[in-house]
Amino acid sequence: MNKYKKLISNSVVFAIGDLGSKLILIFLVPLYTYYLSTNEYGTIDIITTTTSMLLPIISLSIYDAVLRFVMDKDYDNDVVFTNSLMVTILGSLVVLLFYPLLSYFHILDGLLGYMYIIFILQAFQSIFTQFVRAIGKIKIYSFNGILMTIVTAGMSILLIVNLGWGIDGYFISIIIGNFISIMFLFFYTKIYTYVKFDKLSKSTTKKMLIYSIPLIPNALMWWVMNASNRYFILFFVGASANGLFAVANKIPSFLSILNTIFFKAWQLSAIEEYGDESKAKFYSQTFYYFSVVMFVGTSIILMILKYMMGILVSEEFFSSWQFIPFLLIGIVFSSFSAFLGTNYIAAKQTKGIFRTSLIGGTINIILNLIFIPLVGTNGAAISTMISFLVIWILRTYDTKKFINMRIDIIHIVINLVLIFTQVLILYIELSLPAEFTIELVLFFLVLIVNKNILELIKQFRLNSKL
Repeated sequence: MNKYKKLISNSVVFAIGDLGSKLILIFLVPLYTYYLSTNEYGTIDIITTTTSMLLPIISLSIYDAVLRFVMDKDYDNDVVFTNSLMVTILGSLVVLLFYPLLSYFHILDGLLGYMYIIFILQAFQSIFTQFVRAIGKIKIYSFNGILMTIVTAGMSILLIVNLGWGIDGYFISIIIGNFISIMFLFFYTKIYTYVKFDKLSKSTTKKMLIYSIPLIPNALMWWVMNASNRYFILFFVGASANGLFAVANKIPSFLSILNTIFFKAWQLSAIEEYGDESKAKFYSQTFYYFSVVMFVGTSIILMILKYMMGILVSEEFFSSWQFIPFLLIGIVFSSFSAFLGTNYIAAKQTKGIFRTSLIGGTINIILNLIFIPLVGTNGAAISTMISFLVIWILRTYDTKKFINMRIDIIHIVINLVLIFTQVLILYIELSLPAEFTIELVLFFLVLIVNKNILELIKQFRLNSKL
């Protein structure tokens, strides 16, 4: 299959799985905002954010190595999966040793158990899903995402709405969703047949850890830029403001869906095509079309932002719209950074990912300390946006030693000017009809600049019919 067609075909499969699951999660936002207070939602966000921070540390980010090493023909799948499973088991046992101590000091009193269970389940779910994706079962991978989301959503409605369990209902629904996902992958794909403890290999584990360990600080830096601002907001502004910021982060999920769909397919293609002599052209053209989709997607969300917020959230959370524009642009820069980060992964040079993320994470912390006291909660969104911009610029130059990609700077700049103009219009106090009219005009200008998206949509539709 042509490499471009294969990328689009894989994107279609991931789209089917991710669109369903992500949209369900987004449409759960109204449920959470109506049945949970801003303070409760802020508490939930802090716990889930902390869990995501701990996951790569305790698991040694071994799930990242699973994808890369399974796709490497020099390694046996049984060996890779068994060794990654053992690392995950040992990591889970280590983290359990700290439970009595944390419980004694009443850390997350009443909620610590939930965090532990979610962490351990997600550690195993991560290596299972990465392995299934690496061996080419992407349809099952996508279906699993939908299954887990439907179960989580159904349990959320039952436990939060019908039974009124509040925060407890939220975490129990997450636990059940992850557990069902693990059981489905374990039995349906017969993943247990790859577990061969007689194939435990110190040398393979060492090579996998050499690859994955530099991704731990990278994951932490990514967490710093995506999530640490919650702690700064909590300290400088309060839990209620953090609840508003948490809801604001849900809306850019519409844009994240596009990025997630593409990125999962792109990782596979980037690794497969890395040895090809024409890889620079392939990478460059793919990035161009990817940027087109991200800019058009951002423009659409900005155009309908206030109308969307009026529908999706309760009046108590409506003011969170003001944090969304800079978070959206931050996702654009984050997506561009992740695209270039794949160059490091394909080359098995993950230290570059850590180095650039460390710089970006440090800048994010400094800017949070400056901007949040000055401009409030929106300072966190602005800090995140600038940090991801810095990482993208650094990686643009640093990855040229692997792949000499061509990036159309003029195309990027024109789009950013139009996008920032849309943002400016949102903050000017205009009537909604007048505001929407101007936003619509700017959106059409973005479409004109990115007219090639029509050809991309055509190709996407053709592949979806195959």
